[in-house]
Amino acid sequence: MKAPVISLDNKQVGDIELDEAVFGVPVRADILARAVNWQLAKRQRGTHKVKERTEVSGTGKKPYKQKGTGHARQGSLRSPQFRGGGVVFGPRVRSHAFSLPKKVRKLAMCTALSAKQADGKLIVVEEATLKNAKTSELAKRLGKLGWGTTLLIDGAQVDANFARAVRNLIGIDVLPQIGANVYDILRRETLVLTKDAVQQLQERLK
Repeated sequence: MKAPVISLDNKQVGDIELDEAVFGVPVRADILARAVNWQLAKRQRGTHKVKERTEVSGTGKKPYKQKGTGHARQGSLRSPQFRGGGVVFGPRVRSHAFSLPKKVRKLAMCTALSAKQADGKLIVVEEATLKNAKTSELAKRLGKLGWGTTLLIDGAQVDANFARAVRNLIGIDVLPQIGANVYDILRRETLVLTKDAVQQLQERLK
């Protein structure tokens, strides 16, 4: 399939051929959900922790004798039923990450790209470079383009001036091609790819 290539000045400068195997995959919500859950699980720090009965401070002495008191038998004041005692089955420091097959991850990326293409939310630009790192100039250009919340994916490296200019713009994210991921693609309304990003993504996902 062919897609128009525009400049940052909103002028068409040519066309580019998009690989059907990458940008024409049937959209599957289940695959996208698996990939997003996998990404977010990896981001969880898992540092929440409570003290169990072996970790709280207190005596190890038996509170009172076993029989003859009329009360239930107790062995330690650090038990969970006492105030200040340990917590039963509380959260521990752990990793929330789980594995996801490489084929599923690859399919999820293709599905996310295809979903944007199918919705008409995929735009290809010739390049994302600026002579001067001026946020005001870039904001005017993007305002004329009317992209809204946008993820822009560049080639191997993001232009330094462009990255500096876009830093203070709300709702605009910029990533190199190697950082492209399902979650960031889906969370923004418009996906913008440079010509270099298209070529590298097609080589990576074929």
